[in-house]
Formats: sequence, C-alpha cells, structure tokens
Amino acid sequence: MRHMSSSHTEQAKSNRRYNTAPPGFDPSTDLPAGFMDFLLPLHRELTPRHQAFIERRAEVLAASHRGQGPDYSPASEATTGDWKIQLPAWCADQRNQMTGPADDAELVVKMLNSGAPGVMLDLEDSMANNWSNLMTGIDNVLAALRGDLNYVDAKRNRNVGINESQTVIFTRARGLHISQAGVVPGELMSASLFDVALVSYQVEPERLRHPLSFYIPKSESAAEALWWRDLFQAIEDARGWPRGYVKCMTLVEAHPLAYQMEEFVFNLREHIIGLNLGRWDYMASLIHFNLADSDWVLPDRNTIPHNVPFFQNLRELLAETCHKRGILAIGGMTALFPSRIDAELNERALRVLAEDKKNEASCLMDGAWTGHPDQNEIAVKQFPAPNQGGVRKSGVECRPNLLPTPKGIGKITLDGTRAAVRTVIRYRNGVLSGKGASLLDGYMEDLATDRIYRLMIAQRIRHRDTVEVTDEPASPAKHTPEFVSELFDEGLERILGELPLDAGESSIEKYSEARRISELLILNEEFDPI
Repeated sequence: MRHMSSSHTEQAKSNRRYNTAPPGFDPSTDLPAGFMDFLLPLHRELTPRHQAFIERRAEVLAASHRGQGPDYSPASEATTGDWKIQLPAWCADQRNQMTGPADDAELVVKMLNSGAPGVMLDLEDSMANNWSNLMTGIDNVLAALRGDLNYVDAKRNRNVGINESQTVIFTRARGLHISQAGVVPGELMSASLFDVALVSYQVEPERLRHPLSFYIPKSESAAEALWWRDLFQAIEDARGWPRGYVKCMTLVEAHPLAYQMEEFVFNLREHIIGLNLGRWDYMASLIHFNLADSDWVLPDRNTIPHNVPFFQNLRELLAETCHKRGILAIGGMTALFPSRIDAELNERALRVLAEDKKNEASCLMDGAWTGHPDQNEIAVKQFPAPNQGGVRKSGVECRPNLLPTPKGIGKITLDGTRAAVRTVIRYRNGVLSGKGASLLDGYMEDLATDRIYRLMIAQRIRHRDTVEVTDEPASPAKHTPEFVSELFDEGLERILGELPLDAGESSIEKYSEARRISELLILNEEFDPI
C-alpha cells in the first residue's frame, strides 16, 4: 500500500474523528434561542467524562490485542439482585423496528407509514456525519415527533404526510466515539450530548404520543450507562420532566459490552426498555478486538450463516438477560433488501428475511430490525406474540462462550477480498456524496459493513503467512500490502468502467478519492466506526 508522510496521516486520522460546524457558524443565531444556556452546563459536566471513556476504550482494545480480552465481571447487585423493570404498555409490541437515515424525509415518512410497531430515525451509522446532514436529520426528527413531516411525491404530484398510528419513534444519537467541533470555540464536545440535548430542548411533550425515546449506539462498558443516565436525568431536571421520562434502547454492538449487558441495564434501569443486538457492528467489533488472533480471520461475509455460534450464543444470552429483567430483546438487520423490479432477488430477500427472523424468534427475541417497508409484514409474522417477555428458555448458560472461533464456517477467498474492496470504495463514495447508507448489489450497506470489510482486508494482510486465501482453482493468493493495493487499483478501474458514458470528471475524482481514503483507513489501522 502507498505510504504517506506522518503529518498527512495524522491529519487524515483526526479529521474523521468529529463533525465540525461550518465556517461563520454563530451558536447565538444558528441554534435555537437559549439553547447554549441549556447545553453548556451539560457540556462542562459530561464531556470530560466522555473523553475519559475514549481513552479507556483504547486501553481495553490494546489489552485485548495483548491477549487479555474482555470477560465477565464478578458477581454484583446487578447480576444477583432481585430487581426488575416494568415495561411500559406503549412499547410492549416492537416486533419490527424500521430503521433509516433521519436526513431523508421521504424515507422517514414511508417508514412511519409502513405499519411497523417501531421506527428508529438514525443520526449515526446510516447518515453521513456532516453538519448539514445532522441539522436536516434533527429537523426531520422533530417534525416526525410532532407528526407534521411530509415530502413531495413527484410521481403523483402531491404532498405525503405521516398517518395517525401507534408507531413508537426512537432517535439514534451519535455514539461516544464521536466528538462535535465548532459549537464551543476551541473545544470538542461529545456528539452524543449535542444530539440528545438539541432534540430534547426543542420537543414539545404535549405533542408526543409517548415519552421521548432514544437509541444508544456503540457502548462498550456498563460504566458508560451511568454517563447516559446522568445525561437523561440532567435533561429531565432542566426541562421539568419527571424522573424516568426519557426512555432508551441500547445496541449491543461492541464485544466488551456483551459481557456486561446485565450491569449496563442495571445502571440505566430508570430509563432503559430494551437491548438490541446490532450484529453487523458486533461482527466488526469481534474482528477488531481479536485482530491479533489468526484463529479469528473471518470468512467472506456473505458466506457466514445467520445462526453462526458467535451470534447465536449472544442472541440467547441477550434474550435471557432482557426477559430476566423485564425489558425487550430486539434482533438485528437483514442486509439483503427486497426489490420491486427483480423478482428473483425479491423472492430470495424475503425468504432470507423470514428464515433470519424466525431464528431470532426461536432465540426468544421480541422483534427485529428492517430497513424496507416491504419487509415489515413478514418480519412481524415471525414473532408469535407482541413480545415474549414472559417466556424463558431452560438451559441457557449464564456465562456462555462469546468467542467461539469461526473455524469451518464459510470460505476465505480472493473473490471475497475483491467484493470487500469494491464495497468499501463504493460505500466511501456515497459518504463523500453525503450518503451514509447505499444499496449495493442488493445489500443495504452502511458504516457497519464498511468497517467489517476494512477489518477483513486488514486481517488477511496481517495473517497472510498463516491463513490461506484461495483463488480459483484453489490456488493461494497471499495478501501482501502491495497485492491488496493492486486489488484496490483493479476495483477502482472496474467501478469507473461501469460508470455511464456521460459521467463527469467530478464523479471519477470522487471515486478515486473514495479509493484513496478506504485504503488509507486500512493502512492507518483506523477501525473505529468512522
């Protein structure tokens, strides 16, 4: 791979760590009146703790790379105490939660009109982390919560608004790994804090159908739950809301958190209503924390079955933990999307969806995620009741093996590397164009997929002397950095060759930049979700 100067490399690293307000930004006029008075006390209290978590995460990751991986904690009140959460009636049925980027008003309206019991409006993985996207996303969230968001249906020449329904709306804020720059001059702020505060400050509780609800992403420890608890409670105090008014669900998408789920729920017990297995990010995290282990070189992503043991063991533990404590257990996204123009793809996508959700239901999950309105009905049908909270599976281990190796599963092939290279280039091109999620070859790919593929490529480079990547007809393809760089060149050439004849120079330059950034992320070993 091509090398860069250290200063250029460090700049490339730092620039992706945060979102920055635009030049000329003035919080007194560009943010709601009075918001900074609301925000600054939260920032002074919580951002230093946020920065400490970032440092602690790096220490835990480094220890894992030295062979001291995450593990279960000693018994505590959280795991042995007789406590339980009362699940509110308004969220008791979450058999399907549709998810999508909050900055796409048309998609938001379609999700809310899909009949899904829940909808998660995303300010994180499926949305490009740019200031303009963020502001549009938050405006759409607020309009959706009021019920007055609409879009223009150009085909029918009419405005389409949100239908009356009991759909529960969640907002996924950006995670604790991201900082927000430019709001307070010369200071970084927790992006999680900024997002939650900006939404909370502007909502009108009298117009909400249910308490204000958030999705928490990318948590890595039970201690971080206390940060979120303190944020929610400080906002409740500032807004004059009763304790516990702000509700949340939490994604389990980092390997260390899988060992601390019950402790995390305990620390957030006044607010939390469910856990969600964000399996694609979790897969990326598994690779990241086990990057030094040649036994953990992952097969080609699309050859890994949905019931692979490292997922299945966690599914059963997550459902057992949630139902033991009275909250919902939600499964992950099925990446293969249905198609209204390709009948064969559509049939396969819906069949895979049904199989996947039936497996999650058999693990006693209460619901799942989907991203396309055509998936809702099939997803809901796989779950036998509004929730399975009263059901417990006998024989579930309280401390199962969460690190069974992927030996004997799937294939490790050169075609798999080529697919990874092609996907990360096209995904990053979407990001450069302001899109955080793109439909590629029938799969809806977002930051999680990009991260998986970057890590897969890095694994194959790092362990090239011990793990064989095969080419047809079964000859080895040693993944040296130089060889992978050639694959990036080939991937870019193929993509450019598929562009329309009238594609402009700017399109070519953007794909070339996407290729450069994608390779650089791997070269720099930048595998945090950015």
